[in-house]
Amino acid sequence: MDTEEVTAAETSPPASPRGFYGCVIALIAFFTLIALGAHAFTEFEKGLDGDGQLERPGSSGSAYRPLGPGTTARYEDGLRVTVSFPERHDDGTYSLTVTFKNGTDEELVLGEESLSGMLEVEPDEFGQGYAAGSYVDWLNWDESDSALASPLPEGEERTVPVRLKPDRKGVPVTLEVTPPHSGYRETAEFQLTLG
Repeated sequence: MDTEEVTAAETSPPASPRGFYGCVIALIAFFTLIALGAHAFTEFEKGLDGDGQLERPGSSGSAYRPLGPGTTARYEDGLRVTVSFPERHDDGTYSLTVTFKNGTDEELVLGEESLSGMLEVEPDEFGQGYAAGSYVDWLNWDESDSALASPLPEGEERTVPVRLKPDRKGVPVTLEVTPPHSGYRETAEFQLTLG
């Protein structure tokens, strides 16, 4: 190495940290754009299949993969429907609740249809018909219907009480929930056992 090269190496300034920070900022911007693109794609996909669709992680709430008690059916527009565990009473009846949480961006008119179009209780498991001739009486139909009468504002929740009396202990019950929607909303199915 000759003296000119040594002198040039000694006099050249050290690498500036500006180049390093510029790379870091570029990487942050790159990953932010990827995240925004992924979010936009997800929203686009939801728009294609409709906001009345159920989200599909794990048990989906469909007739073939019903949800269990204590779980929540999640709709792509933000509506959440949770069915509680049945609670047994001394008189042989069972009570449970169906809770609607309005995470959509508008008021929901739950009582738009009759209760029979929105909540259905059948004493069976999917594909088995009525469980060996069993039946279940819905004892508080009017109370459940009146809980759904007024609109559900955005960001609020409403709990609907359901009281059932099966003809015997251990009856499997399918509870179907079809919340109203301006277009179409999938039915969420919950599989419960009374006993």
